[in-house]
Amino acid sequence: MAALAPEDRLPLPLLHRGKVREVYDLGTELLIVASDRLSAFDVVLPTPVPGKGEVLTLLSAWWFRRLGNRVPHHYLTVDPDRIAARHPVLEATRGRWARRAMLVRRCTPLPVECVVRGYLAGSAWAEYQRSGTVGGVSLPRGLREGDRLEPPFFSPATKARVGHDENIDRATFAALVGAERAATLETWSRELYALGAAEAQRAGLLLADTKFEFGVDAAGRLRLIDEVLTPDSSRYWLADAWRPGAVPPSLDKQPVRDWLEAEARAGRWAKCPPAPPLPPQAVAATRQRYRELFRRLTGLWPEDFPLSD
Repeated sequence: MAALAPEDRLPLPLLHRGKVREVYDLGTELLIVASDRLSAFDVVLPTPVPGKGEVLTLLSAWWFRRLGNRVPHHYLTVDPDRIAARHPVLEATRGRWARRAMLVRRCTPLPVECVVRGYLAGSAWAEYQRSGTVGGVSLPRGLREGDRLEPPFFSPATKARVGHDENIDRATFAALVGAERAATLETWSRELYALGAAEAQRAGLLLADTKFEFGVDAAGRLRLIDEVLTPDSSRYWLADAWRPGAVPPSLDKQPVRDWLEAEARAGRWAKCPPAPPLPPQAVAATRQRYRELFRRLTGLWPEDFPLSD
């Protein structure tokens, strides 16, 4: 991935640059800044989606605020006034990060992702087609893509720095994080999925699947970290369009995936860098889906979301 342009850098040590986010070092705290970059098929696309970073940051803030004390987490604030007051060096660059930056407690991430699947889709469907399993666990025969999983299926995965994350079995999961911690992570993940699914249902949506990340703070306490229940970490479907065995439209970057798949089938892209520039219609459709998901869940458009906690 290309280095950040000087005009995009903040006056802080850059700890990590991901496909979508930059993480800046503030000592005992971190500043996570979500860009408008979009990735698909493990490739960062050259065309941004305006407002995407704002949606991801503020929707995570909405969810973290609703979690309260249900699960310990790293969230502190998205309020630019509070962030600048705690770290005055950021005041001069407020326009670069306000509404896209989240101040969090510093945690050491665990090397796993905790995925909960309420419906059979995505990589789980691909694995099931190959072997009749998900994460190495056998599922009943005859399931169809999009079928509901009862109860929701906990499916841990490794966190790949390059390429796809890979589903892992429970023994590997426990070996990576410890048996006691693995049990806690599964319990918390199921509770968070149930909360998210209930809110989604209220908004006329189905939470098909989602992934959670966890870390350990300086005191050794386990915390929920990263983003939570956003369209980049979750698959939200329109509830009234779902039927058993069918995959309804999802409120995420699916228009971009569909366009890129068409380009690949036509031989115009080999699903490796560099990706082709996105057409305006794909950008507009993706932006509209992110914004509509935000409105359905929160009852507000992103620009109306209150930043003060």
